[in-house]
Amino acid sequence: MANSERTRTPARAHLRENAQIAARLRSYADLLQKQGDDGFRVRAYHAAADRIEDMNLALRGIYNSGGIKALVALPTIGDGIAAAIVEILTTGRWAQLERLRGETTPERVFQTVPGIGPVLAERFATHLDAQTLEELEALLHDPKMSVPGLGRRRRRAILAALADRLDPIRLARRGTQAQDNAPSVSLLLDADALFRKQAAAGSLRKIAPRRFNPEGKAWLPILHLRRGDWHLTLLYSNTARAHDLGMTKDWVVAFYHQKDAPEAQCTIVTQKRGPLDGKRVVRGRENECMSHYANAGAAADASA
Repeated sequence: MANSERTRTPARAHLRENAQIAARLRSYADLLQKQGDDGFRVRAYHAAADRIEDMNLALRGIYNSGGIKALVALPTIGDGIAAAIVEILTTGRWAQLERLRGETTPERVFQTVPGIGPVLAERFATHLDAQTLEELEALLHDPKMSVPGLGRRRRRAILAALADRLDPIRLARRGTQAQDNAPSVSLLLDADALFRKQAAAGSLRKIAPRRFNPEGKAWLPILHLRRGDWHLTLLYSNTARAHDLGMTKDWVVAFYHQKDAPEAQCTIVTQKRGPLDGKRVVRGRENECMSHYANAGAAADASA
C-alpha cells in the first residue's frame, strides 16, 4: 500500500501542475478578452488550457524528455504557448500574464534568474535601464557596461543562466518562419498612432501597474490589435528611464507576434534630433522610418 501510494503521488503532483498551467493560460485568455482582444488569441489559449487539463501525461516530463519541440508537437500547443509553458516550468512565473495584470516589473523578472538577488536586480533596472531578459543579456555581453557589485565571475555565471533560460525561446523563434521578420515600420507606426489617439481620448481600458504606482491606480492604457497575421499589444513605457525623462506619455512599447510564435517587442518614440526630428520612429529601425516618411511624402506630392 505504501509503495502504491508513493507511485501515485508524483503523478498526482504533475497533473496538479498541469492544471495550474492550464489555469494561467485560461486567465491570460480571459484578460485578453476583457481588454478587447479580437478573439483569435482568446480561443487559442482556451483551447490549449482545455487540452492540457485533459492530458494524462505531465507537461514537465514531456519537456524534460523532448524539450520545447515535444511541447509544440502536442495538439493546440504552438510555439508561443510552448514558450510560455517552458517559462512557467522553469521560473514558476509568466511575464506575459503578469504584464496584462500590471504586475510585472524588470526587478521581479530578473530575480527569477539564478545569481540575481533583489539588490542586483534593482541595479540592472536602474543603472542599465534593462527591461527584459533579452536586453539584460545583450547589455551584460558588452564589456563597457559596468554595474556596482558585479564582478567578472558573477557576470559569466549570470550570462550562462540567461542563456539556459532564453535558448528554448530562441529555438522556438528559429523554428517559426513567421517570426523571421518583424512587422513593417508602417504597420507599427499606424498602430502607435491609433494607440495614442485612443489613449488621449480616454477610450482604452487601463491597468494598474505595480511599478511606480504607490496608490494602485489604473492609469496605464492598453490596446490589443490584429493587423493581418500580426497580433499586437501596445502600452506606454513604465520604465525608470521613461519616468526620469518625463516620457511616460511618449514612449510606446509594442509587443507583437505572428500566428502562435513567441512574442517580441519594440519601442516607438518621438525623435528629438536629426532629419527625423519630431517624428515617431521605431527604435533601432531609424533607416526604415526614414524611407517610410520619404515614401509618404512622395505619395502626398503625387496626389497633390
